[in-house]
Amino acid sequence: MVAMTRDLHAARDLAARLAVRAGRLQLERRDTLVMGAPKAHANDVVSDVDIASERLIVDAIVATWPDDEIQAEEGNGRPGTSGWSWVIDPLDGTRNYVSRTGPWSVCVALYDGDQPRMAVVHDPAADETFTAVDGGGAFLNGEPIAASSGPPLGEALIGVSFQPNPRTKERAGRVVRELLPLSGDIRRVPAALNLVYLAAGRLDGGLALDTKLWDIAAGALIAREAGVVLGGHGPDYSTELTIGAAPALWDSFAERVRAIA
Repeated sequence: MVAMTRDLHAARDLAARLAVRAGRLQLERRDTLVMGAPKAHANDVVSDVDIASERLIVDAIVATWPDDEIQAEEGNGRPGTSGWSWVIDPLDGTRNYVSRTGPWSVCVALYDGDQPRMAVVHDPAADETFTAVDGGGAFLNGEPIAASSGPPLGEALIGVSFQPNPRTKERAGRVVRELLPLSGDIRRVPAALNLVYLAAGRLDGGLALDTKLWDIAAGALIAREAGVVLGGHGPDYSTELTIGAAPALWDSFAERVRAIA
């Protein structure tokens, strides 16, 4: 099927408004949230705020583009016939949000077939909205952003993201053990923020292990549009392994990560 033409800037503007609204809901309801049963494993947590945030976003998208597919983390997905697909993580970093120990974000991406075309990542606590439209560059609160100049690996700040299931924690432990002595320092951040921090030049390199598409879809397009080089075990990133780095750092960093991840 050939997808119908879409005004990507209008889609971006709607997605950004919805992400901000969801973020505001998350801030307002943080003191009264109700935890649900863990999902895939004991550390895969979800709250009623995750679900309410997703419903807010999905309802508005379906009202505007009822024929689009929805892929959403908390169960509000639906098939579509238009060729366009929305990939939504309403609260990436739920453990940080619930425990008040770090940042989280709202993520919305729009795909044309299998190609990402528009992305929004909103950090509610920092009031930062990262956006991109395919071929149009990356922006933070409307201002252009770009990848870092890429210092040597020994001076580089590296982001690490991983699912906290037992198998992936063992894999991440091996990666951190090998990579930390070689790099300037390491930060653990949720996958979407890892990617947009690369886009803004705050991180020089980053990797994400065993994610889901909604964890990385929006952040990856924003990173790419900011000039970040992306890959995995091969030239394409995947949910199993996503590597990102400033161009000057890419060769040395990707080689090291591929050898240990």
